[in-house]
Amino acid sequence: MRVLLSTYGSRGDVEPLAAFAVRLRELGAEVKVCAPPDEDFVRRLAAVDVPLVPVGPSARELTKAAPAPSSLPERAARLIAAQFDVMPAAAEDCDVLVATGMVPTAAGALSVAELVGIPAHYVAFQKLSLPSPHHAPLPYPGRPHPPGVTDNRALWDVDRESLNVLFGPGLNASRAAHGLPAVDDVRRFVVGERPWLATDRVLDPWLPGDGLDVVQTGAWIVPDERPLPADLAEFLADGEPPVYVGFGSMPMHAAADVAEVAGSAVRAHGRRLVLKRGWAGLTVDGDDVFLVDEVNHQALFPRVAAVVHHGGAGTTTTAARAGVPQVVVPQATDQPYWAARVAALGAGVAHDGPVPTAESLTAALGAALAVPDRAAEVAALVSTDGTVAAAKLLLGSA
Repeated sequence: MRVLLSTYGSRGDVEPLAAFAVRLRELGAEVKVCAPPDEDFVRRLAAVDVPLVPVGPSARELTKAAPAPSSLPERAARLIAAQFDVMPAAAEDCDVLVATGMVPTAAGALSVAELVGIPAHYVAFQKLSLPSPHHAPLPYPGRPHPPGVTDNRALWDVDRESLNVLFGPGLNASRAAHGLPAVDDVRRFVVGERPWLATDRVLDPWLPGDGLDVVQTGAWIVPDERPLPADLAEFLADGEPPVYVGFGSMPMHAAADVAEVAGSAVRAHGRRLVLKRGWAGLTVDGDDVFLVDEVNHQALFPRVAAVVHHGGAGTTTTAARAGVPQVVVPQATDQPYWAARVAALGAGVAHDGPVPTAESLTAALGAALAVPDRAAEVAALVSTDGTVAAAKLLLGSA
């Protein structure tokens, strides 16, 4: 079987596809990934020997630019058009497509599958993308939930309208240019009737509702055997476990001083700091600080005292599996949800808001450092990997 995996987004959107690609290849499939052309993604996919088909502009540059919410429909239309420019050639020799990432680009990828005549599946990396009476949807930039509306079904009706207004014109313009009929319900077109949910059942429990036959596979995790750099391993061995702080693909525009704040909070507890530069380019001086870029979180997290992060699905899952307390400082989209889940499970702390101060982060870190036993208990409940179930599902459906 020849499989095309498609996404557009941050590292958290690309990493699970790398895991799925590795598993599919182990089972004899040929796999390639359509994703943004960022060097981070090129290196990561090359490390697991998965071909990358670059699509669209740099996700990092787009994120750092922080465009106005009013430009979202125009940006989405350009991204969809870029997929139609590149993906038909990538998909024409494939047997099936799996799409994830932002709704408009998932819609573009699924449209390309329709264009070339191959089956396709949609996968979500958190349940808030999937309609349910048990939870509310995420609001879109510039389109907050109406004041006073709390009924989940009513909010999902608002969500349908938002997706159609924001992404329908751009999607249908590209579809019409390639001879495809218009889509009148963007969400229904993307999600379908049997979407996949690639998350852990403890961290992200799906409650059966009405209308969707959701298949929860478990989180997609590629076993990472890369050793830690020798100088980092030496730093870790030279004292008590440090605290890891990293905000991944978040530009941290609203919290420009977050590196200094983190350094102050970590030092207030007598700890050393491992700081990931990330897309925000964070840095702090000091002999008690070790700066990292790309690093194996699976090897690093079990050796730290706590993980302070933005609440991406991947980082949350990796920290939970490592049994290390977490402080989640959510910045956007689904991150407040993951912060709340960590707090509800007792495995760490949800920081109140996206902009920490030295005082607020010191307090949150202190509370997290007090729950190592509970973090270890949660780790024992979290499943190891969902790629086996997903691969069997895909290969069996073709």
